[in-house]
Amino acid sequence: MATDVKQRFEATGVAARRNDLLLGPGRRYWKEHFVRYALLLAALSSVVVTTGIVVILLIESLGFFRAVSLVDFLTDTMWTPLFADAHYGILPLVSGTLVTTAVALAVALPVGTMVAIYLSEYAPFALREVIKPILELLSAVPTVVYGYFALLFVAPLLQKIIPGLPTFSMLSAGIVMGIMIIPYVSSLSEDAMRAVPMLLREGSYALGANRMITSLKVVYPAALSGIGAAYILGISRAIGETMIVAIAAGMQPDFTWNPAHPAATITAYIVQVSQGDLPRGSVGYQSIFAAGLTLFLMTLAFNILGHVLRQRFREAY
Repeated sequence: MATDVKQRFEATGVAARRNDLLLGPGRRYWKEHFVRYALLLAALSSVVVTTGIVVILLIESLGFFRAVSLVDFLTDTMWTPLFADAHYGILPLVSGTLVTTAVALAVALPVGTMVAIYLSEYAPFALREVIKPILELLSAVPTVVYGYFALLFVAPLLQKIIPGLPTFSMLSAGIVMGIMIIPYVSSLSEDAMRAVPMLLREGSYALGANRMITSLKVVYPAALSGIGAAYILGISRAIGETMIVAIAAGMQPDFTWNPAHPAATITAYIVQVSQGDLPRGSVGYQSIFAAGLTLFLMTLAFNILGHVLRQRFREAY
């Protein structure tokens, strides 16, 4: 029996070597080479697209900064590019973007994390299979619907709780933005927590920890890499949101940190100018590229900060 197996193995090896001599190893594995280069091309395409976006932003922004001082752009507290006495201080748009993002994250991060912990550690399998698709449906709702939901439902509700709150405010826009990005945080965080090996949970239970302690002290830190990616995605999604803030935040570029006031964000201003209010090639038109470059740098800074914090926290554990 052993002799027959050995003879078959040697015959297979001889046949493989014969095919190598006749066809060549390159022709035998041409499919593998094709798939490898196709995947490499797909990976490089994202780099090329990102590079192209950055180049366009830089080229168009250079024309803007030839007419507007960089110091005035970074320090002026007035943003009135459509007025006769034009001011190009980016601070009002930055403050509006940061405030609405902070309100959204104050809603989305804790709620999304609690939902992820429940789905991963507490919910039965049948219930999880029902709740998770329903949550993910929230991300499929058009953002313009969220905008009118903030304007016509959330804002009047907040006015009953906070007398004197204006109809357009960063608070209502930020709360609805937080509701919108909950599925991004909860779904990715739940996937990361479910990927934690069961041995870690069993070891925690063996040491006397209950389910809550195991979830917060063992599973959450072990899944922090994936949870951090979910948080970063939520931050980037909130910073780049357009329609909700354009409809519900008021589009008034006032330099304020009070979420109860109306304000404009960088994305809302880009939408406003893109409607054709300013001629192409003018300083006001080029200001949208300077604003877009600022938004790109803000998102990049948050991604780098999130990566550094995630690495340090991972090393601590």
